[in-house]
Amino acid sequence: MARMYSRKKGKSGSTKPSVPKKTTWVTYKPKEVEMIITKMAKEGKNPASIGLVLRDTYGIPSAKVMLKKSIKQFMAEKEILQKVPEDILSLIRRTIELLKHIENNKQDQTAKRGLTLTESKIRRLTDYYKRTGELKSEWNYNRDSAGMFAE
Repeated sequence: MARMYSRKKGKSGSTKPSVPKKTTWVTYKPKEVEMIITKMAKEGKNPASIGLVLRDTYGIPSAKVMLKKSIKQFMAEKEILQKVPEDILSLIRRTIELLKHIENNKQDQTAKRGLTLTESKIRRLTDYYKRTGELKSEWNYNRDSAGMFAE
């Protein structure tokens, strides 16, 4: 929320501890956390949503402290990581929703601009992931084939 008189934004919200250490209230062992992560990954969840479920349901504030690696690194080791990164998938889902909206509302110029901005984000991320090797160099995004990522 903004400050009343200075017109600046505040710094509300929680912060992570500066030195990550294992908390005393967590009763799970690292092997149990690994089993939970593999089970949820086989259900099709991405690393971010797995982290949220671990935090909210199981009371594990940081899987990285327990496993000594991130959830994404663990899933990559077990080869259960999705082929397309999750940020590109969420942007593709957004473009599908925008395309459906524009089909019904052809004069919505704001939605058309949002579509071009979203597609340019996809292209920039695609270039980045190709450079880093997370995506194959043959992978390309087109509007026509975007529907197969909707699930």
